[in-house]
Amino acid sequence: MRAARCTAVGGPVTVEEIPAPRDGGILVDVRFAAVNFADVLVIEGNYQVKAEVPFTPGSEFAGVVAESAHGFERGERVFGSTFVGAFAERVAVGPAGLSRVPDGIPTERAAAFGVGHATAYDALRLVAGVRAGERVAVLGAAGGVGLAAVELAPILGAEVVAVASTAAKRAACVEQGAHLALPYENLKQGLRDAGGADVVIDPVGGPHAEQALRAMRWGGRYVSVGFAGGEIPRIPLNLPLLKGVTIHGFDLGGWARHHRDRLVAARKELHALFADGKIHPRVHAVYPLADVADALALGRGAIGKVLLEVARGV
Repeated sequence: MRAARCTAVGGPVTVEEIPAPRDGGILVDVRFAAVNFADVLVIEGNYQVKAEVPFTPGSEFAGVVAESAHGFERGERVFGSTFVGAFAERVAVGPAGLSRVPDGIPTERAAAFGVGHATAYDALRLVAGVRAGERVAVLGAAGGVGLAAVELAPILGAEVVAVASTAAKRAACVEQGAHLALPYENLKQGLRDAGGADVVIDPVGGPHAEQALRAMRWGGRYVSVGFAGGEIPRIPLNLPLLKGVTIHGFDLGGWARHHRDRLVAARKELHALFADGKIHPRVHAVYPLADVADALALGRGAIGKVLLEVARGV
């Protein structure tokens, strides 16, 4: 089968012919795979979990079941996630990492839904406990997780202030449901002028984290879900003390170990919203598998999700 391969830490990533998996879980013929920021970190060797080279990158996919197993029938449309292996014509995953694509939902949309929306929903629902009438500020709002948070927070009854770097990204955030979109320049004052924020969802980190925290309302919740900006912020602890703000972190692995029952319940809620047609992931571009290097290089220039079309007509 064809698969993207990373043979050295840092890449390059090229497409090669390798043997298809024959066991190790449920076999899925991949139609689309999504490019996530975590995939780039794994290739660079900067992710908290290391992949042993050579390996096939990719953590998110949608396609059809190749062989019946674990209650899934051959030919069923499915989407799922894995640590690595999705940028290939076939992937093997455990049943916990696989879900059926709801009737009427295109396979392409399912490939762009799982990881980003799950992370955003868990951060909003489980960690921040967003309530109707609150204001949520989303940093990195045009990225995969950020744009998912922009879409999901209004479903939970909140008002969204999206923060993004370009006019095009800010316009996309408004289209996706943001009440207001702001640039990073003079962020603290911009958020204060907007009335502050009860919740901040931050997948970016860096110097903007402190500015957003300074603009929060009393008793707010700040949720860190990653450091896409490449810099882990150092927060003066007098700020949460004076504002009564709580700072939280969301890591899927940690929650899976300590609060798996709550994650499962949240996932059921999220998938019901998706099946009801209330969630519409934004796909920025679709590349053929042969152009995987270009898809990975797009990085922060993407608005929403970037997909690889692995096999046509599956």
